[in-house]
Amino acid sequence: MSLINSIAGIRGTIGGIVGENLTPIDTVIYASSFGTFLINNNPNEKIKVVIGRDARLSGEIIKSLVINTLISLGIDVVDIDLATTPTVALAVPIEKAHGGIIISASHNPINWNALKLLNNKGEFINLDDGSQIELISKKRDYLFSEVSFLGNHVIKNNYLKKHIDLILNLKIVNVKLIKSSNYKIVVDGVNSVGGIAVPELLKQLGVEVIPLFCDPTGYFPHNPEPLPEHIKDLSISVIKNKADLGIVVDPDVDRLAFVDEKGEPFGEEYTLVACADYVLSKKSGNTVSNLSSTKALKVITEKYGGKYFSSSVGEVNVVKLMKEKNAVIGGEGNGGVILPELHYGRDALVGIALFLSLLSYKNISVSKIKKELPAYYISKGKVSLKTEKDFSDILNEIKLKFKKYNPITIDGIKINFSHSWVHLRSSNTEPIIRVYSEANSQNEANDLTKKFIKELKVNL
Repeated sequence: MSLINSIAGIRGTIGGIVGENLTPIDTVIYASSFGTFLINNNPNEKIKVVIGRDARLSGEIIKSLVINTLISLGIDVVDIDLATTPTVALAVPIEKAHGGIIISASHNPINWNALKLLNNKGEFINLDDGSQIELISKKRDYLFSEVSFLGNHVIKNNYLKKHIDLILNLKIVNVKLIKSSNYKIVVDGVNSVGGIAVPELLKQLGVEVIPLFCDPTGYFPHNPEPLPEHIKDLSISVIKNKADLGIVVDPDVDRLAFVDEKGEPFGEEYTLVACADYVLSKKSGNTVSNLSSTKALKVITEKYGGKYFSSSVGEVNVVKLMKEKNAVIGGEGNGGVILPELHYGRDALVGIALFLSLLSYKNISVSKIKKELPAYYISKGKVSLKTEKDFSDILNEIKLKFKKYNPITIDGIKINFSHSWVHLRSSNTEPIIRVYSEANSQNEANDLTKKFIKELKVNL
């Protein structure tokens, strides 16, 4: 079906044709290319790589291929097996590794998987490094080790505990107050690693956990993207169990969304906004999110005297700008929270700790927390790419049509109207064009998305 190489990693569907899907051969090619890249850039050093995976059905197969490929290149592998994306990211610098590979297609459906590549800081590789790896994959000039120089394979199962301990030791996380609040929370772990990690964190925070889809079988009980239309079972369970809130994560636990005590979705766009509201109330500073994220973060940031900045979509782009602007918190409107004090990566676990700190500090319900935040409404649509017509040509046509609004073109095209905006861009993770709109009412946002989907379809 699809093989996509982008800043989000090498991502594709399982099975099918070599070069068009994430087949075993493609897996070996890209693992070899990443390993060779690390060897080339770290001469005369024994290379070490951390590997972790989510619970996808193809995860064990892909992991085995990756590990054995790296070992064959003479690279040592630290295998932390079932682990969240942020856990792997934290493990890389702790292990003093040269890089990491996360085997997860994040929010993509069950038939997808990916190799998400990390540098020695545990951060996603940048575009330049990705281009070098892609060039190596085309040349395939690999040098595999003789038997006496093969890499070692070590299994370590203690990194979730280390991750949680680091979160609990953050000064900004009010562990004592959270424990005294006696929360009851339903957790939808989408039958992946979130079903292990989120309940364990909550138990350490004194929370009564009601598990929902927390068995890491890899059989996703619903579409794994944590959007309101996919989490109806969570809403029902929150009401049924009279819980204080519901938590849902994607399969690799870098995205986070909530359901309030009434069973109403909090909105994944507002995960970062709420966490930022808490962080900025304790520590002034700047914030960053991407062009497709809600305006509410800008409003909250300016309320506390900070400055807000927007980046191109993609975690690596957000992180780069966060470092440049010395942001105290940032992330993406897909429920991704980045707290530099912990690490530069989206982390649902630290997002949960920050949100519960806010909730216990204010001592009000989740629905009231939402009412206190700036009210904007976002609409998310998409158009499948079923044509060879260049998307850039389509964007140029739309740019000319709406030139009086001075469109932003650093990532697709974003048009700011007087009380709303629309952002059109090709996805880093799927063969689609994303169309996101925000306005002062849901109907207005929906209408804007529909209008621009129609614009795209006319030109495709």
